[in-house]
Amino acid sequence: MEDLWSVAVGVFQAWMFTVLFLIMLPAMFGLSLGVTGVYIQVLVKILEWATIRIQRGRQEQPSVPVPLPNGIIERAAGSMEEELEQLRRSRSLDGGEFALSDVFYFYKKGLESIVDDQVTQRFSSEELASWNLLTRTNQNFRYISLRLTVIWGLGVFVRYGVLFPLRITLAIIGLSWLVMGTTLVGFLPEGSVKNWLSELVHLTCYRICARGLSATITYHNKQNKPQKGGICVANHTTPIDVVILANDGCYAMFRPQVGQVHSGLLGVIQRSMSRSCPHVWFERSEMRDRHAVTSRLRGHVAARTKLPILIFPEGTCINNTSVMMFKKGSFEIGGTIYPVAIKYDPQFGDAFWNSSKFNMVSYLLRMMTSWAIVVNVWYLPPMTIQDGEDAAQFANRVKSAIADQGGLLDLAWDGGLKRGKVKDSFKEEQQKMYSSIIVGQSGAQRVEEAESHEKCPAARYMKV
Repeated sequence: MEDLWSVAVGVFQAWMFTVLFLIMLPAMFGLSLGVTGVYIQVLVKILEWATIRIQRGRQEQPSVPVPLPNGIIERAAGSMEEELEQLRRSRSLDGGEFALSDVFYFYKKGLESIVDDQVTQRFSSEELASWNLLTRTNQNFRYISLRLTVIWGLGVFVRYGVLFPLRITLAIIGLSWLVMGTTLVGFLPEGSVKNWLSELVHLTCYRICARGLSATITYHNKQNKPQKGGICVANHTTPIDVVILANDGCYAMFRPQVGQVHSGLLGVIQRSMSRSCPHVWFERSEMRDRHAVTSRLRGHVAARTKLPILIFPEGTCINNTSVMMFKKGSFEIGGTIYPVAIKYDPQFGDAFWNSSKFNMVSYLLRMMTSWAIVVNVWYLPPMTIQDGEDAAQFANRVKSAIADQGGLLDLAWDGGLKRGKVKDSFKEEQQKMYSSIIVGQSGAQRVEEAESHEKCPAARYMKV
């Protein structure tokens, strides 16, 4: 019995030595011993071998399923006007004339949306071109060969038996340190010393938490990093986007979801963080008062000594393939916008949080039992609103820049459609587009200026 106790004590000492001196201390100073890099390289080689073995297995075993492509519908790339023109060409009809055949265009679009709409598929996990030895996406190929089954079994042991306990330990240490450190800093008087200590505590704790996820982060164009008194906007895939960005600098947190005042453990963390740093938290009732929210954000931005505000204008998590509509409220504040593009490598783990399917605890457990989090972060040049540009146009311009840099699909749809219905304003916009095709540009202008759609026959038809 004493021998078992001695072995247990030795294992615990070795474990704490590894956690404290080989992971935590380098993380606190932003250093790396290169272990994660070697781990990622070995993992890439294993996944490449597994892909080749699966391809060979498909040839040897025709019954092996083939993953479905991401899109099951080949959509036309043209606009409404171009597609209707092609439809009318066979009937020799001009733009200023209504044709019953136009109904087939809307019929086709409706069926496409029912079978495979562009919104719903953005809220499900991204399918991979090849299996990554995780039984979470694509087909399960671990039974193709004995060697592949053995490799998969060893991977399960490493992820759940070694990496998971290590990551849990680091997460507990990082969050505990964050609560205690920010609480102690909060008792200091306002001044440069308090601000410096607050940033130091936040930075070191986020770095420890990132190591707890085996995060490998590559930052590009650091000369464009968000500066104090500015607004940092980024595409949104997961709640750990905050951890990823805060590894390279501190931010004042604001989000319609996470930026609310919570109870429980998250409430304790928020209250302790607020004591040391001027984060922008809101109650749910306050979020409905746009004027109060805008005024408070403008006051924060006006103070050039305060940390840049971190905002995710999409308002919800998207599955790392696209960027959806940015809410214009963040772009009505004024000041300088610092766009950031975040792109995760799905080969090593699915970073997307499907909040309608998994709660926060289940999601974090899935993240901590993945291979790793590999992500690229691009800092884009700062942008300001241009003359004659409204907030919505400015938001779309920033969104397009982020999508282009991150290799993401630029979509105009509102992420709120994840749980809500299409707004009437969007339906009316489609009606006006069709009306402009029927009555011509001058007629479309008259439609917009009219007080009622009843003045335009085409608009009246669309209303019906």
